[in-house]
Amino acid sequence: MRVGYVQFKPSFGEVKENLARAFALMERESADLWVLPELFATGYLFSSREELAELSEPVPGGATTRALLEFARDRGTYLVAGLAERDGDRIYNSAVVVGPRGVIGRYRKLHLFGKEKFWFEPGDLPLEPVELNGVRIGVMVCFDHFFPEVARTLALRGAQIICHPANLVLPGMGQLSMRVRAMENRVFTVTANRIGGEARGEEVLRFTGESQVVAPDGTVLLRASRAGEGADAVDIDPEKARDKRITRYNDLFADRRPDFYGL
Repeated sequence: MRVGYVQFKPSFGEVKENLARAFALMERESADLWVLPELFATGYLFSSREELAELSEPVPGGATTRALLEFARDRGTYLVAGLAERDGDRIYNSAVVVGPRGVIGRYRKLHLFGKEKFWFEPGDLPLEPVELNGVRIGVMVCFDHFFPEVARTLALRGAQIICHPANLVLPGMGQLSMRVRAMENRVFTVTANRIGGEARGEEVLRFTGESQVVAPDGTVLLRASRAGEGADAVDIDPEKARDKRITRYNDLFADRRPDFYGL
């Protein structure tokens, strides 16, 4: 299976422009599964609930999801992409999973970072992997990487690849923790981060790039630069994520002692 990430600098509020840029980057490379950044079509730094409401969209009926579906059908690929999802009067920092045959799944960010707490609702969907041609993938969004329970739950439920749309701003932290999430769960992880910055009002954010694909032993198979745009992919064997053995005598999941983990 060939998996990859898209790393670029979205322009805030320019949905059509951002979609076109992401698709142009992916057209230069082939992959079975692409992961795009968090809120890739809208930009990140919202200044009000009203502004977010104007840029949010329903799933699956919104323009962003429709465009992703069209690209997936045309290219015969699967996409995991972060977007602002509107559901009635509630808005979520979400990620959608689409393929040639339609919407396969969606995830709503459980752990909101910074001022996201002012604009978005906390996620309310279960951590449930979805299947793509026999391979099970899980989804988490950006700050979820700080909570090992998310990746562990996805892995215990069979995820072989964890897709991680992100807008990371803490230098090196998400890249490091996603290596640990891969190693401690023996799964592949794909982090799609953005680059550049956003300055809106008095707040300024700089995004850290370095999107990456990590193997179950924590090895970085592919990593982008801190500041360059691109869509890069690498071949992996998802079946390696089914092997949870650490040594001849130790199986990562069989050796768990969950009776001691509760509070």
